[in-house]
Amino acid sequence: MNSDERDCECALPQAETSPAGGYDRIQEESDIENTEASRMKRAAAKHLIERYYHQLTEGCGNDSCSNAWCSSSRGSHRLDNNAAAVKALELYKINAKLCDPHPSKKGTTMNHCVRDDFKDVNYLTEEKVYEILHICGEKEDYSPLIRVIGRVFSSAEGLVQSFRRSKPPTKEELKSLQSKDEDKDEDEEEAAACSAAAMEEDSPGSSSRLDGAASGDNDVGKLGPDEVSVDIDAVRRVYQRLLSNGNIETAFLNALVYLSPNVECDLTYHNVYSRDPNYLNLFVVVMENSNLHSPDYLEIALPQFCRAMSKLPLPALAKLARLWSHYSAEQIHRIMETFQQLITYKVVSNEFNSRNLVNDDDAVVAATKCLKIVYYANVMGGEVDTEHNEEEDEEPIPESSELTLQELLGEERRNKKGPRVDPLETELTIRTSDSRRPLIPFEEFVNEPLNEVLEMDKDYTFFKVETENKFSFMTCPFILNAVTKNLGLYYDNRIRMYSERRITVLYSLVQGQQLNPYLRLKVRRDHIIDDALVRLEMIAMENPADLKKQLYVEFEGEQGVDEGGVSKEFFQLVVEEIFNPDIGMFAYDERTKMFWFNPSSFENEGQFTLIGIVLGLAIYNNCILDVHFPMVVYRKLMGKKGTFRDLADSNPVLYQSLKELSEYEGSVEEDMMITFQISQTDLFGNPLMYDLRENGDQIPVTNENRKEFVAQYAEYMLNKSVEKQFKAFRRGFHMVTNESPLKYLFRPEEIELLICGSRNLDFQALEETTEYDGGYSRDSRIIKEFWETLHSFAEEQKRLFLQFTTGTDRAPVGGLGKLKMIIAKNGPDTDRLPTSHTCFNVLLLPEYDTKEKLRERLLKAILYAKGFGML
Repeated sequence: MNSDERDCECALPQAETSPAGGYDRIQEESDIENTEASRMKRAAAKHLIERYYHQLTEGCGNDSCSNAWCSSSRGSHRLDNNAAAVKALELYKINAKLCDPHPSKKGTTMNHCVRDDFKDVNYLTEEKVYEILHICGEKEDYSPLIRVIGRVFSSAEGLVQSFRRSKPPTKEELKSLQSKDEDKDEDEEEAAACSAAAMEEDSPGSSSRLDGAASGDNDVGKLGPDEVSVDIDAVRRVYQRLLSNGNIETAFLNALVYLSPNVECDLTYHNVYSRDPNYLNLFVVVMENSNLHSPDYLEIALPQFCRAMSKLPLPALAKLARLWSHYSAEQIHRIMETFQQLITYKVVSNEFNSRNLVNDDDAVVAATKCLKIVYYANVMGGEVDTEHNEEEDEEPIPESSELTLQELLGEERRNKKGPRVDPLETELTIRTSDSRRPLIPFEEFVNEPLNEVLEMDKDYTFFKVETENKFSFMTCPFILNAVTKNLGLYYDNRIRMYSERRITVLYSLVQGQQLNPYLRLKVRRDHIIDDALVRLEMIAMENPADLKKQLYVEFEGEQGVDEGGVSKEFFQLVVEEIFNPDIGMFAYDERTKMFWFNPSSFENEGQFTLIGIVLGLAIYNNCILDVHFPMVVYRKLMGKKGTFRDLADSNPVLYQSLKELSEYEGSVEEDMMITFQISQTDLFGNPLMYDLRENGDQIPVTNENRKEFVAQYAEYMLNKSVEKQFKAFRRGFHMVTNESPLKYLFRPEEIELLICGSRNLDFQALEETTEYDGGYSRDSRIIKEFWETLHSFAEEQKRLFLQFTTGTDRAPVGGLGKLKMIIAKNGPDTDRLPTSHTCFNVLLLPEYDTKEKLRERLLKAILYAKGFGML
């Protein structure tokens, strides 16, 4: 082959990828075409350099060859692999002569350009794929490429070696390139450098094979904690080119079916990742396939691959999460949807129930474990705050002075392990509460079909037992909705109550003392704060474990028996009193309709501790409170300090002012003349001065230090000014919830929903889920008139009805559709008012003769409802 042939061969790929339309193409399309042409040009250059290399090392096979740069020539000197690689670059630069292959050499490794079997291709590079694709395209036969893909993508070893990032050229190679033709095309230089690295890998003595990975040649130690040795961009380009061909896509599918069981075996029994961390490459490569969520993969290939991925050791899972955290929101969403599609497909195509648990489906469990990797990548890839953490309580929460059940039986207490923490979260040193804004919303990770078939009582059991052979979805709370998680928390609270009750009974048998198995509060309605808080304060000091008993409230002089409804009213009345601005414990903002801790309150810390206890008891006893805190309070309860951005909902006026200060383009010092001293007003309107820095009144705020001023201002308003009050409040809250999975299961915004319920009242959903008793049905005349009447009420009247019937004017977690209300017949037409059992959400409704009478009697009942009596 002569140099003319060389020029022709180089030009061929350019001709293929040149723009067809010419002048009417937009600039973006032109850039894409130029990029593709450049890539094909590099592939062609690499192919020619490889031919020079094989000519230098193997020759053309003609014993009478006169080419001085051919090893078949008599005057040639034998070169080692490295020297041959460098020489091949030089020959390419000077357009040196290439020999035509002798007939005796036909079909050998030298003749790469015309071979059609590619049996010696055991791993792939981007250039190699394009080379084979080009040859197959010329022959209009893609079967060789399909066989190569099948062979490489079904082999863990081949896939691990494929699409490696090119090693940088050595100093000698760079000097060689620079000393020749300075005007050479930049793409050709890049192709030459890449080709040298590729030829070193192709050589028999290469140390980049999988079996030589232990020698350190893969430079794994030089990679960062979020880096892999695979060229991800190259993988994406290859998939984009190949997946448009249906036959080639089938090859990927079949290869994955063959690959996955072998990978699962390697990870389970051979500890392969610890020997070669590059083993993670194959998971990176496979997950870049944008067709993984298609129906063809969902039946066999993807479930098997998820099972293999779930076997990765913890460090590998963490590295994969760190790598994916650098992906764009669209890429994270694609990977997330891949696993969600599999979970949904398996759930809807099977009939799961209490006997056939979804927890036993390997595919669903494995996909959920894989989804956890994406979840943490989504957290790390968004906006996170890992620095502003609340300090732990200096004094530990006192334990019960009574013996526990285990101690009574001579056993050690088993539940002193502390709150549960996800191992992957620990490995990544990040928490969900650190997230300020994820790449994609957390709601995208919730799988509703899974929540519908999950048997939460069984799942909670698996969660508490922590056995290896039973998986609990509570260990992956991101996939559960708030309703399901609330049910899990309910089981945990009830079991803890029953446990405390049994301990009390056993303790009374051993000690011979009559103890109360309930947390009993007897209060006067007109002295509810004094009675309740004094009693709770005594319990908190003497025996905090009693706070975890089931609450039983009794109003003095009233006959109501507490089956839940009396407790609901108790909490409502306590909250109304505590948050009364006249008491001064909390300040009310008319603009935001929110309460905030009063930094100049005269109440002692013990009072705030009791408020925290009340809040914890409400969660523990499944009661909803009419509390209006900004979100930063719930973030602080979860261990995060308030920052500048938290002022947006807690103090929007101050937030806007500080934001304008941060963005001001003029001179802050000259135009605003403010210092690092700020002022506040106390309860009596007197100004209080506070220095954000020492001698703050003498330090002007400038363009250079204004960010510090904003941060210090927010730190003071949200943390320092209310530090004593909030610490006491949090301490009381943790007295009740310290052993609860609350912090593990819920995000701050879900904690607010748990405490306050939903503010959106959908009475249409309530109508659809209401049940009837005593002779009423959905088609009864009075029932139809009742719903017509209720829907015609004003918003405030609807809230009063909800208060009258259920004991609270808020909807539970999940909305009114989750509220199981019963309307029962309470006799024929009468002048009596409707009554209710708030403990059981039962409305007792007489069968009034007319719609007008029904409306009049119902309004009277809800407007004047207060107190409890026995019917």
